[in-house]
Amino acid sequence: MTVERWERRVDVPLMLLAFAFLVAYAWPVLNPSLNPDLRTVLTSVSWTVWGAFALDLVVRLTLAEDRGRYALRHWYDVALVLLPMLRPLRLLRLLATLRILDRAATGNLAGQVLVYVGGAAGACVGLGALAVLDAERNQPGANITTFGDALWWACTTVTTVGYGDHFPVTVAGRGVAVVLMIIGIGLVGAVTAAVATWILGRVSEERADAPTPESPGSQC
Repeated sequence: MTVERWERRVDVPLMLLAFAFLVAYAWPVLNPSLNPDLRTVLTSVSWTVWGAFALDLVVRLTLAEDRGRYALRHWYDVALVLLPMLRPLRLLRLLATLRILDRAATGNLAGQVLVYVGGAAGACVGLGALAVLDAERNQPGANITTFGDALWWACTTVTTVGYGDHFPVTVAGRGVAVVLMIIGIGLVGAVTAAVATWILGRVSEERADAPTPESPGSQC
């Protein structure tokens, strides 16, 4: 079996596991007074998903012809498994779903922008809000203490507006902020490039459809 065949077989199950991990992570963050037994179950789900991603990586490295080159090309998958066990950083495991989004995108620029920019914007705002709330809520001097505050902060950060009314005070929260800033700059650039490409394409189509003036010699 090749790496590509293995990836096609496990992509959908891994995406479902990623969403299960999202539920297991987000539920305790949004409901701090969660029943301890249910919290234990959700923690077990989180570690089970991590084990599935780790197993998937081991299998793909085993099937790869050049393991070192494959690991470098898929460094994000390696990072997802070897992440520090800081809770907010665990949400980065959901980036594994980008492999499926890549296959779902159409071959033209418009389709890719629709999938990537739309999916990335929604995911970054929601996941960034969860991560920063998890890092900040119980810290001294924190001003991001509710999910509403976190969601507002994530929106202003990913759009590079940054009003400054809410801001992280912990190292983990600032790490989340840096990631959102970088992604926000990339999203703005992607949207700008896509709009410019669309306008140029429309202009080219209109010029191609316009009637060609007849030469003077042809009017006899």
